[in-house]
Order: sequence, then structure tokens, then C-alpha cells
Amino acid sequence: MPVGDAEATERLAVVASAVGANAPEVSRDVWEHLLAEIPQLRGDEAILGLLRASVSENVVTLLHIFEHDIFLADAEAPVAAVEYARRLAQRNIPISALVRAYRIGHLRFLQWCLDELHRRCADESVSARTTRRMLAVSFDYIDRVTEQVIEVYQLERDRWLLGQTAARTGRVREILDGDPAVPDRTDSVLGYRLRQHHVGLVLWLPERCHGGAALARLDRLTGKIAAELNCAGEPLFVARDEALAWAWLPFGTRGEIAWPALADTVEGGDPTARVCAGEVESGIDGFRRTHRQALRAQELALAAATGLRVTAYPEFAPIALMCQDIDSTRAWVWNVLGDLATDDEHSARLRETLQIFLATGGSYTATAGHQILHKNTVQYRIRKAEETMGRSVHERPTELGMALLACRCLGSPILRPAGGDVAPTQARGDQGKRTGPTGRP
Repeated sequence: MPVGDAEATERLAVVASAVGANAPEVSRDVWEHLLAEIPQLRGDEAILGLLRASVSENVVTLLHIFEHDIFLADAEAPVAAVEYARRLAQRNIPISALVRAYRIGHLRFLQWCLDELHRRCADESVSARTTRRMLAVSFDYIDRVTEQVIEVYQLERDRWLLGQTAARTGRVREILDGDPAVPDRTDSVLGYRLRQHHVGLVLWLPERCHGGAALARLDRLTGKIAAELNCAGEPLFVARDEALAWAWLPFGTRGEIAWPALADTVEGGDPTARVCAGEVESGIDGFRRTHRQALRAQELALAAATGLRVTAYPEFAPIALMCQDIDSTRAWVWNVLGDLATDDEHSARLRETLQIFLATGGSYTATAGHQILHKNTVQYRIRKAEETMGRSVHERPTELGMALLACRCLGSPILRPAGGDVAPTQARGDQGKRTGPTGRP
């Protein structure tokens, strides 16, 4: 607004006074519009009442600002708006729904004001200047208020997450330890149904975080995974420490999972998070089994040098079991592969070709097509692999394939150092030691 445009200021005050005479009707219209546009905001009478109060207080406050030309520097979010943000955080309603509510509600509110302005002002110049002032002031107000309620939401979400997780952790531990819990009683404590199919997850952040930031990130990622996989309800999320969590995804009667969708969601959902998953299992026993499988997958992920963001137990089950004794696994791989288990580029190239050769049933042509190589090159590599191992590729091919898979999954921790002849139990220094989820012993 041009400095000193008193006419636009006065016209906006008149508009605000006229709209304010119908403030209850305006507030109800905005409230109903929000519920129609944002399904996540629908709920019981308590949450609906808080939304109604939040809308009403924001409408009245903004109309007062219009009418009395109030300075916005010290504007604070209405009490009901702050409380509503807290309640949404406690109910795990995504923050995106809260932000959308302010955008959509703002537009609906402006429609009332603009309609009133057009009824009262025929002068296009005055109308345009008044509209610019209306937009500038209202957007400034909405920007300030949304910043405040977002901060309240995030703080409450972190606090609520820690408190709720602490309450659940004890009960989850009892179930995992074999307590013959009655499912209905457990369901009410956990807010999660045990009589269904589950997928257990172990999630962590390798980098160090402060406060509840890491858990909040992992909780949000779990929610994204559950939404992407069309879970039958809210996942169960349990914190283990400041950067590690366990979770269970509810699948109802479904006994399958879209594993590529899980990997894609993790890749796009958080820049550094690591996730390990168990099989789809059913009932209380399945609740325990899928969790144990996710833990085995985590052992694989921590031992491996490949740095996979997502490790699914069904894909790597035999190797995950081997990780429970990494020294014995290393010795066995060296025994099966001989010098082909050397940690260098040449051996890695031979291992890759040999693994594809075995997977294609010993077909030189299929292997060549898969690797975009000449058939003679494949034959040469297979011959060199046999010479390096000191055995035929047709001798115990199942054992050979498993050893190659272990090399692909675990990498350097189980390979023979290039240029050395270190005993398997001493190789790789501390690689045989158990480490925590952040990589620290």
C-alpha cells in the first residue's frame, strides 16, 4: 500500500466491520470448508470443537486487525489455535494437514472479505488498493501464526512421542520376552492390534542428533512408509534410544508387502535413515518373529560394507543368519572361494560374472547378455575364476552361490585383504566386534 493511503485503510475497516457482523456465519463456513477439503481434520467432538474455536478466534482477530489497523509485529496465535496444534500432534495427524488448513481457510476467509468489498466499493482504483492492503496484512498475519503453531506442533509431537513410547516400551518388551498376553488387553495398552499380519522394522540414524530430533524423524519416516504401503492402521513405534527405534506395520489380513515401494519411500523420505525389515508374519507369535528377523537384518546391515539404506530379511535371510558369527562366516567363505575372496577389483569382477553364471543355470550366452559382454569374455572369466578358486564351478554349486552372495552382501568385512594372507579370525581388525546402530562399539 502506498504510504499515507488512508482511503484504502478506511475502506478495509468498513469491510471488516461489515464482515464482522456475520463473524459466526463466516467462521462456520470456513470450518465446514476445512472439514470437506481436509479429511485428516475430521474426528470426535473434542477435536472438532477445538478446530471450530481456532477458526473463530483467527477470523475475529484478523477482522480486528483490519478494522483497527493494528500493528502486526507482536501478533500471537490465538489460544485455541495453539491448543489445536498441540492436539493434532498428540493424535499423530500430519503437520501438512495443519498447514493446509491455514492456506485453505485463509482463502475462504478472503472470499468473504472480497465479496463485501465489491458490494461496497465501485471505484476500481480504491478497490484495487484496498485489496492489496487486505492481502498484504492477511498474508503477514497467516505467516506469523503458522510459524508459531508449527513450532508448537513440533515441540508437542517430540514430547508426546517420548512419553507415549516410554509407556509402550515396557509392554512391548513383555510381549517380545514371551509373556502370554491377552491380545485385547495388549491392544488397548499399545493402541495396536496383534491379531493381524505385521512387518517388523528397525530404524536408526547413523549421525548423532540432539534431543528428540532423531526420534521425530524416524517416527515421521515410519508414518510415510505405512501410508505408502497402504497399511491397515497406524504403525506401532517404540523408541530404543535417541537414534534407534523399533516399529511394526499393520497389514490386517494381507500377507504380502510391496518391497520396492518400501525401499523407494526410505530413499526419498529421509536423507540418512537406515531401515531393516522382517517378513510378513501373523498374530502374537508373528509379532515376535518379524521383529527377530528385522534384528537379524540389522546385524547384516551393520556388518556389511555395501551401505544399503534398506535391508529386507526375506532377500538376505541366509546371510543375515551368518552374521551372528562373522568370524566363522569369513573362514567358511575363504575356504569355499579360496583366493577369489580377495578384496580387489579383479576378483570382484570375476565374482560378479560367476554369480550371474550360476543364477542363469550355467549359461554363457545368458551371462554375456546380462553383463553386455562377449560370450568369449564370459568363458575367460569363468575359467579364471576356477583357476583362482582351485575348483570347478560345477562342484557344490549351491555352496558356491551362497559364498558369492555373502561376498556381495557383506563386502570387505569377510574378504581377504588384497596383498596379504591374514588369518580369517584376524582379518579386518575390529570388523568382528559388535557395534551399535550408529557404528560405535
